[in-house]
Amino acid sequence: MNAQLREVTRHFSALSALVPLRPIRTAGDYKAAVRVMDELLDAGAADERHALADLAATLGELIGDYDAQHHALPEASGAEVLRFLMQQHELRQSDLPEIGSQGVLSEILNGKRELNARQIRALAKRFQAGPNAFL
Repeated sequence: MNAQLREVTRHFSALSALVPLRPIRTAGDYKAAVRVMDELLDAGAADERHALADLAATLGELIGDYDAQHHALPEASGAEVLRFLMQQHELRQSDLPEIGSQGVLSEILNGKRELNARQIRALAKRFQAGPNAFL
């Protein structure tokens, strides 16, 4: 193995000890991945310009794959899922400023507008759900 590949291996091993960049196979792996995702999002990685945004996106894909296999949701639009979560958490439109104005949220809930990537990330973080729940 050449020196450059050994260096990459060393860095990847160190990163993998902190961030589970491998398929999630168990509930424990899932819990650890979600914990790390929460930390990444708290650090600002939901912003596409953040240095760790691609890392968060990759981890999100792995979490989403596990969710799809183990936590299958009935077919529902992002707006239906959001409406359900708002009811469960007793939230009003004004309680979700991270989505946009009340007018924007109203359009989403009424099916006149789709959730965008930023809004989906914000909702996934707020409700501790995989982003796929809103797609």
